[in-house]
Amino acid sequence: MLAAGVLAGALTPGAEAAEADPPGRGLTTQEAIDWKPCSKDASAECGTLRLPVDWARPSGEKFDLAVARRKATDPDRRVGVLLVNPGGPGASGVDFAVGDATSYFSADIQEKFDIIGFDPRGVGRSQPVKCSQKLLNQRPSPYPRNQAEFDQLAEFNRTLREDCRRHSGPVFDHADTLSVVRDMDAIRRSLGEKKINYFGHSYGTLIGEQYAEQYGDRIRTMALTANIDHSLGAREFLVSSAATAEDSFHQFVKWCESTSSCALHGRDVTAVWDNLLARADRGEIHDPESPDQVLTANAIAFTAFKEYFYGPDWDELATYVAELDAQEPKERRPSQQPQPGTSQGAEQQTIAEPFYAVFCQDWRFRPKDYREFAGLTTAELRAAPHMRGAPRTHAAVAGCVGWPDEVNNPQHRLRITEAPKILMLHSLHDPANNYAWATNVHRQTRRTTVLVPYEGAGHSVYGRSDCTRDAVDDYLTELKIPSAGSRCGPAAMN
Repeated sequence: MLAAGVLAGALTPGAEAAEADPPGRGLTTQEAIDWKPCSKDASAECGTLRLPVDWARPSGEKFDLAVARRKATDPDRRVGVLLVNPGGPGASGVDFAVGDATSYFSADIQEKFDIIGFDPRGVGRSQPVKCSQKLLNQRPSPYPRNQAEFDQLAEFNRTLREDCRRHSGPVFDHADTLSVVRDMDAIRRSLGEKKINYFGHSYGTLIGEQYAEQYGDRIRTMALTANIDHSLGAREFLVSSAATAEDSFHQFVKWCESTSSCALHGRDVTAVWDNLLARADRGEIHDPESPDQVLTANAIAFTAFKEYFYGPDWDELATYVAELDAQEPKERRPSQQPQPGTSQGAEQQTIAEPFYAVFCQDWRFRPKDYREFAGLTTAELRAAPHMRGAPRTHAAVAGCVGWPDEVNNPQHRLRITEAPKILMLHSLHDPANNYAWATNVHRQTRRTTVLVPYEGAGHSVYGRSDCTRDAVDDYLTELKIPSAGSRCGPAAMN
């Protein structure tokens, strides 16, 4: 069970409302949200907030930030607003608030908070970053084999960046998280709230961390799960990402060895996996859903990572590996690049692609030549020999090769001085965000943060068990903070 203590000065529901700014104070008419029933669910409200593209030039060009609200279901017990971000970068907070919040958050949270979701600038309905579909289909391998291929990768990235800037407008150059933080405070002002509550998951924790740096005195509570450490250099980032993916692979192997329902139970799972990737290297494995499509070893590793480690869904992963392993050897055929589908078929010329616009402005990762990049790749492969390195973050770093050196929001150690206690939760066996990231953030902000480890696997944390849910709920609603050294045990695995 989770032991908890109470922060001094706990507020009663609604206590902060009396101190709130008048709605719209300091905002123009265009900056107030005009709420209307959401088209997908009329029980939620949707609207837009007109904000500067460049906060250094507030009177310059504007864009519309999409916002959604689910009002507290028990107005008499209302505590305040709870802004949420589900991660990414690129996930829609509007979709989360409208479609997922009612099944994700407990009834207690829904009763006491107006849940506010927003699409960060460049994402979803907030002037999305768009790029040419045809050009995206030509993306080269993120694993260059020599200087010439490295130069080709850099040139492609420069071409793609200019293409995306042309299709997206000036918001592309201001899609960084620090700009999102300023947008979030504009939401607070538009709602007339003196202080906000915030729940951020994964990349959404970076928004929370930097909001606490900039506007710590405007926070009532902040809960962060699957935390990002924004102080890491490229080597630390890649190696720690690879190590935690490799750890999840070993968690899968242990589960399969002890679970009779595993499709690979009784076999040497590691040997089966390594042999499967070796066969993929020889072009012998094909996509079951597209038999003409050869699956690379990196594609198989990425599918295991993203589709099955996050849950984790060990049963489904075992079945997936067993089915690929059972394929009969086929004549090798040239690999064909998959053509991403679109909802409007061939007529659609652009597709939303916000990831690199955000990531490459938040991190100063710019390998200068093949030698430097190869050194990073070797280090991550050494940390994750079975997973072939860091499945997602390698591609992220490769996508910034060739970008300008200037970064809007370069990484740094957190400096939080005015925020109240912030609650952090993190899985010990998170496949994407290494647990060391959470301990690093906690070390940088020890006077401000409390870290509760979840002693299990998977990327999501809040709904993992009664312990993790209660830790967040009690903190957000009653300002009860877990005592130092609190931990949540692992949930039973299927």
